[in-house]
Amino acid sequence: MKVKFYDKNGKVKGDVNLPKCFSAKIRADILLKVFEAQKSVFAQPYGSMDGAGAQYSASGISKKKRHDWKGTYGKGISRVPRKIMSRHGASFNWIGATVASTRGGRRPHAPRSEKNLFKKINKKELLIALKSALIGTLDANSLEKKFERKMNVGGVFDSGILNVKTKDFVLAMKAIFGDSFESVLKKKSIRAGIGKMRGRKYKSNAGLLFVVGSDEEMKRKGVEIVKVSDLAIKDLAPNGVVGRLTCYSEKAIEEIGGRFA
Repeated sequence: MKVKFYDKNGKVKGDVNLPKCFSAKIRADILLKVFEAQKSVFAQPYGSMDGAGAQYSASGISKKKRHDWKGTYGKGISRVPRKIMSRHGASFNWIGATVASTRGGRRPHAPRSEKNLFKKINKKELLIALKSALIGTLDANSLEKKFERKMNVGGVFDSGILNVKTKDFVLAMKAIFGDSFESVLKKKSIRAGIGKMRGRKYKSNAGLLFVVGSDEEMKRKGVEIVKVSDLAIKDLAPNGVVGRLTCYSEKAIEEIGGRFA
């Protein structure tokens, strides 16, 4: 498989042969399976606060004994644990508390932060998923299916692209991607819907992924930079579907060929 080789200005210098791993068959089913298994590993653990729903003094089961202090005999109320809000002599203003069926009570099965979310992945399936995600970054059909329109494919750059200014980098991307450039830079916008009130006010696209060698450095605003040593499926296929606008440095392609040989 061959792709175009660009200089730092986005001009074609020729073609470059990709490693053998870019010629394998795309297995979208295995890619999605591995992505779902790894998703929980990268998620932040969460759980309920220790003692939540029991931060006050509430008596136990109400007593139905006659003429007993704080007894509920003849009150017409159930034996739910209750806390006293106010009283007038021997008359109490009770409110149910602590148990799950009451306001502010404990959740019966709250999430636990110490829960083990790790899921094992078959090594062969992991390798197939990584190769499928890599192929999808430079496969025109996968990109067209993902974005539902014709997309320009990225390519391989020489090392000069690492040190150019951001404005020159943007011009090079415009020259390569053309009409597809609107999907290159990462954009953040306010969601149009009721999701704004449910903790997801903003939404953003994935943007361009630029893969560099393990000993290379590059900083770009609006573009995700990942080293080959840190490359994962969540970078190549952010939602578990094959296809993402991606460019590679020449050194990165060499390292990928050695890693997946």
